[in-house]
Amino acid sequence: MTTLAQVRAAALALPEAAEDAPAGTVTFTVRRRRFAAVTRDDVVQLRLADDDVARVLAEHPAARRWTRGDHLLGVSVPLADLDGQQANHWVRRAWFARAPQRLGSALLAADAAEPGSVGDLPATIGRPATRALAGAGIVTLSDVARLGDTEMLALHGVGPRAVRILREALSAR
Repeated sequence: MTTLAQVRAAALALPEAAEDAPAGTVTFTVRRRRFAAVTRDDVVQLRLADDDVARVLAEHPAARRWTRGDHLLGVSVPLADLDGQQANHWVRRAWFARAPQRLGSALLAADAAEPGSVGDLPATIGRPATRALAGAGIVTLSDVARLGDTEMLALHGVGPRAVRILREALSAR
């Protein structure tokens, strides 16, 4: 079973994602375009492409088409019917469906980033931290210098060891 906290973590880990809570529904947007929402009755609404809607409907019997009039918006699924990995996957797919192409391409490039290949970030921070930082648009030590430890640790994949290495690299510079 997935929770609002898990959906929130998955959504806000994506570049330029923002959260709002009008009228009790928690919504997640990218550049003011909604890609996911969690309703008061614990249903996640996902803006997905038609082929993804078909996959969700096939994989989750409790899922329903989410429409406005005759227009298909996406799919709604009770949180109880999703495990954490599924929620992460579908939230990410919804983000890709709504994000500008340039932003989506940048995230895909960050997903493939290898340690030592992104700006002047040290290779010793490891693959997960390299990809998390690149996905957030942090590609140089100058970018790192503008962040606090808490902000870096909030990125999925950046742990205390990576923060220590980055701080040491900044001090040595």
